[in-house]
Amino acid sequence: MNPLSIVALTFLYALAQPVLAGPLDDAKSKAHLEAVAAGDFDALMRDYADDAYMDWIGGPLEGRYHGKKAIGEVWRKFIAANGGKPRPAKFGTPVSYSNPAGTSVETAAAYDGTKPVKVWHVLVYRDGSLNTEIWQIAPNLKIAP
Repeated sequence: MNPLSIVALTFLYALAQPVLAGPLDDAKSKAHLEAVAAGDFDALMRDYADDAYMDWIGGPLEGRYHGKKAIGEVWRKFIAANGGKPRPAKFGTPVSYSNPAGTSVETAAAYDGTKPVKVWHVLVYRDGSLNTEIWQIAPNLKIAP
């Protein structure tokens, strides 16, 4: 078999394999949520696509935000609401779904602080950038380890 045929067969084999959650996106989602807890603005903003969306459902930051600038303003308010101090957090087990178009990661979290909050998170990554983030305030949420 010639080298070109081997490359072609290898490519076709790779396409036929099931796609698993992207480990890079999983690591980015974990770092993102840890940055939320730490109140680390620069780390929070690192992975957003320029035209990202954030849906914040419930609470004083309720709304839909589009673009890094608008999302940055939300995070500044969130960090300021806790006096700029970290918010110790407890995270549930993340679940990832992936295909060639991107990876979605969902998890539950409980953030302590001046105003404790429980949140159901969904983070959507495309091409390594955070494109969509959902913050569902969920006071009765159970955090599974």
